[in-house]
Formats: sequence, C-alpha cells, structure tokens
Amino acid sequence: MNLRPVLPALAAAVLAMAPAVGYGQSVIEGTVELPKPLHAPVMNKRYGIVAYGGVLSPYPPVAVVYLEGSFPKAASLPTERMAQKDLAFVPALLPVEVGTRVEFPNLDDTYHNIFSYSPAKRFDLGRYRRDETPVPSEVFDVAGMVTLRCDIHEHMRAIILVLDTPHFVLTDTEGRYRLQGLPGGRFVLKAWLDSRTTLSRAVDLQPGGVLRADFP
Repeated sequence: MNLRPVLPALAAAVLAMAPAVGYGQSVIEGTVELPKPLHAPVMNKRYGIVAYGGVLSPYPPVAVVYLEGSFPKAASLPTERMAQKDLAFVPALLPVEVGTRVEFPNLDDTYHNIFSYSPAKRFDLGRYRRDETPVPSEVFDVAGMVTLRCDIHEHMRAIILVLDTPHFVLTDTEGRYRLQGLPGGRFVLKAWLDSRTTLSRAVDLQPGGVLRADFP
C-alpha cells in the first residue's frame, strides 16, 4: 500500500484539530491586595454606605486588573448596565472598553438624575422615573475615569473606568482575579485600586502559558 498520498492529508487533519498557539491562549492569574474600606458618615434608609476609592457602595471594595498594549478593535461591543437600586449604583465600579454604551435603568420608586463632570465624559441624563423607555444611556468613547453622581440623592456615587483594551476583569472581594484569552508577548499589567492608586508591572506572556502575577 502506498502511504505517500495519505500522509500529507493526515498531517493536515491533525494540525486542524490541534489548538492554535498564539493569540487567545495565555492566562494571567493572581491576587491584588485590596484597600480597607472606610465607613463613611452616610446612611440611607436601608443600610450603611461604605466608601472606597471615591465610590460609595454597600458592597466590599474590588479592583480592576487590565492588560495594557496594542490590540485589535472589536467590530461591535456589548451594551453594559449600571442600575440605580435601593438608592445606590449597581455596580458601583464598572470597567468598560472605549466605545461601550452603558444603560442606566432606574429600579427605585423615586426619580434619579445621573450626571458626570469628569473630563473623560460630561453628561446629564435629567430626571427620569422607574422603567423609563427607552432606558437612558451614554456612549463612553474616551479612556479615563468617569465619576457618576445623582443630582437628587447626594450620597450616590459610582465610577465607570473606560479602558483602551479588551482585556480586563474585576477581582472578587478577596482580591483574586483571572485574565484569559490573552495573546503572547510583552505587555504591562495594571491593577486599578482607586482614583489615586494604579499599580503596574511588566509581564512576558508565553503562548499557551499561565502566568502568576500578584499585587504587590
């Protein structure tokens, strides 16, 4: 039996089944030492509000870990949501990629008026009620930190972190994170803790590898 015509076809089939080595195969995981929450002298009618990193929230603090570099731009981005519920922003910290539209549904039985004076995005949604149609929204097309407030409820505050990268993730409340689907190469890994603190370190990602990176 002559195997010469069969071998090239067999090799091609094996290569087609094998996972590609390169873009989308690397992983970074680790922990971030989170700041301790400060109890703000603010109470709403349901619970105490905890302050951290310029955010007032009933939830424990978390960090945003992201990979800085030059990456292909997506043709379209999913719409994100930051609701107002129980007189607080949910979530209180939202990382998004540049160009993302964010909706601001009102889930409370009262009016809200969401606005921002941040240089990365200035807007004022005006007063709107529960289940407003269409849901008020904004496109965040400039990288930077956007601080949100409510003109009616002074204690309400949140942050949208607009990033020029598709590779980012929120830590859990213990500071653990996992970034996956990353390209191989040399990049800068950053951990955003609050409006004053962003940690960074250089990383060298091997295609198909898993890198451990802790902060600090």
